[in-house]
Amino acid sequence: MNLQLLARNPLTYKKPNDKQTLTSYKLLKLLHVNGPIPVTALTKSLDISTPVLSGILSRLLKEKWIEKKGKGDSAGGRRPDLYVLRDHSFFTICIDVELFATRLAIVDNNFNIVTAIENVALHLGNSRKDFCESIRKAVKSLLASVKTGKDRIIGCSIGMPGLTSQSLGENYTYLLDQADHSLQYDLEQALKLPIVIQNDVKGAALAELRHGLARGKQNVLVLLMDWGVGLGIIMDGQVRRGSWGFSGEIGHIPFVENGELCYCGKRGCLETVASGLALSKIARKDISTGTTSILGKLSSKDIQELAPSHIIDAANKGDQYAIQLLSDIGANIGKGTSTLIQLFNPELIILSGKIAEAKQYITLPMQQAINTYCMTQVREKTKIISSNHPEHFRMFGYATNAIECFFDATIELVQR
Repeated sequence: MNLQLLARNPLTYKKPNDKQTLTSYKLLKLLHVNGPIPVTALTKSLDISTPVLSGILSRLLKEKWIEKKGKGDSAGGRRPDLYVLRDHSFFTICIDVELFATRLAIVDNNFNIVTAIENVALHLGNSRKDFCESIRKAVKSLLASVKTGKDRIIGCSIGMPGLTSQSLGENYTYLLDQADHSLQYDLEQALKLPIVIQNDVKGAALAELRHGLARGKQNVLVLLMDWGVGLGIIMDGQVRRGSWGFSGEIGHIPFVENGELCYCGKRGCLETVASGLALSKIARKDISTGTTSILGKLSSKDIQELAPSHIIDAANKGDQYAIQLLSDIGANIGKGTSTLIQLFNPELIILSGKIAEAKQYITLPMQQAINTYCMTQVREKTKIISSNHPEHFRMFGYATNAIECFFDATIELVQR
């Protein structure tokens, strides 16, 4: 994260080496991660006296960063006040980049979306220069719709598919041209804001862990089934990213001997038979050669733009071809998932993404394949559910990640 940009953030006080400033950041991070919190828990976590804490709380209350909200439990006597971050204390620009489209919104520190979600025709086939410029224009347009709080925007959090390394600030699958600097650096130059880049499925997993169906659970797998297939791994209550952020690349495990060439350069990857790209490719080929389906009523142009949503709609209308095609995809995903169950022994698997919207057309054949390929004693301990969240839900994971990175980097900066 660019420390010069970070030093201009709205939470940086005039005395960056002041001990109370450092404690203030630590307190705000505690409230973000664990709030609401009473004074006694804050003094213990921050290892400071009650009078010192009272002074910091008084200043943060006056500056409208925090507020009292509700009362805590008490073994006897008066119940303590609980402190939380105020709504709209600060904001993060969240950008969800998909293969063929991108959506943007501004999210506050309490995960309220404070702008309309903007959809822009931006995809990863652009050059890096064009991509950064398109992001800049989209962010400028988004900021124009914000009436208040622009001065409290702490940075921008971007989720992307592919091999995305947050620590290196780079995507190693897309936008590889003109790579004199990291993608994070190029975007920071374009937006003049601190940037956090992360893998989309890691963001989805973090959103489920902190705000969704995995909340309070320890060992969960989040299977993101969009144009590709990705895996978010939650172990011991933490999202596991791997050494460089590349964990969970299930879509590129060998699956079909001498199968089709995958865009990653290998043959027979799971994604060639169990992804949105595979689903659309197979349907386009079959419909073009005369396969009977209501999809055949589409125009030639529409067939070339066939998306998973069209096939799911056809299945919901009783189209047998679409139902069988989804069933085949589900069986392949189920076979791959059976290996994951035996490797990770999760208590829960959450299915998310566009393909997951097919619900029983995917989950039933998937469960049958798991029953076939997975050990009974292991699979019986695992529950599989479909995510019921809206498409933009993983933005909350992006915001969570960026806010924590912001606090960590700012605390490091103040300690220097």
